[in-house]
Amino acid sequence: MTSSILRRVPNALALLAILSMAAVTLSACGERGASEGAPAPGDTAVAKVDGKTVWASDVKREAVAQGLIGEGEPLDVSSDLFRRVLDEVVDQKLLAAEAVKRKLDKDPAAQKRLAAARERILGDMLVENVVSDAVNDNAIRALYQEQLKLAKQSEEIRARQIVVATEAEAQAVQKLLATGASFEALAMERSTDTATRFNGGDLGYFTADVMPEAYTNNLKTAKVGDIVGPFAIDGGWAILKVEDKRLEQPITFEAARPQIVRFLTYDQVRDLLEKLRSRAKVENLIGQPQDVPGRPKEPADAPPPAKAATAVISAPAKAATP
Repeated sequence: MTSSILRRVPNALALLAILSMAAVTLSACGERGASEGAPAPGDTAVAKVDGKTVWASDVKREAVAQGLIGEGEPLDVSSDLFRRVLDEVVDQKLLAAEAVKRKLDKDPAAQKRLAAARERILGDMLVENVVSDAVNDNAIRALYQEQLKLAKQSEEIRARQIVVATEAEAQAVQKLLATGASFEALAMERSTDTATRFNGGDLGYFTADVMPEAYTNNLKTAKVGDIVGPFAIDGGWAILKVEDKRLEQPITFEAARPQIVRFLTYDQVRDLLEKLRSRAKVENLIGQPQDVPGRPKEPADAPPPAKAATAVISAPAKAATP
């Protein structure tokens, strides 16, 4: 599927998942406050460390931060992964508590790092708040319908092939087909293409643009039921049988939903950062980078970043490698 939405989501999206190890450290240092109530309805207490509760959400947050699960994915408390991450969270809390006992949290370097962690967490919470308001079902469905209107439906072809080493072998196969021999049986008996031979030469559905030029040229005017070839290809000669033609089917809403959510999320994060930068006075004190000989340069005619991506929502064409 050609979808620029998915390809254009950069690392900014990671803002949603960066509730990092520092968050656990702050929690261990008492940043959550005195209340031991569940942080959210339905949260489950899974351990206690010196009387302080570790919640299932703490473990899940750590798993997300480590990239072990995606944001919003479930994590079963009975799973081995949960138990492993729980052990890590407990270890972090023990280490943080010992650091406080040794007054390492009073060190100026530690204060700076804790302040940076606090800023990251607050930034993440702001992003989550903005995204949760804007990336709703109505917005997702609206973008899906918009992209359906823009989608170009290509023609898909289903074909079978027989690949042989020489033109003489190809001519012999063609004569057998002309007498009524089964294409599928001849493919299994004579084709040298191991990817398709044992399923009767079936290439599945594909669009012509994904095939080698020789295939594309020979299929341009072919109709359903036609035997095409023989024609020369890399490594031999091919004969095709056109089984079916249809319009490429667009991707379903449910299949497209994750990539649309990622795109809308990135869009919201980017717009938020642009607004904040436009209101702030940001001074770059490190100057322009030095011109190092041999360093790759961006072309002078490179287009500026687009404000929004245009996705072509279509089902991926599947074809065996000829």
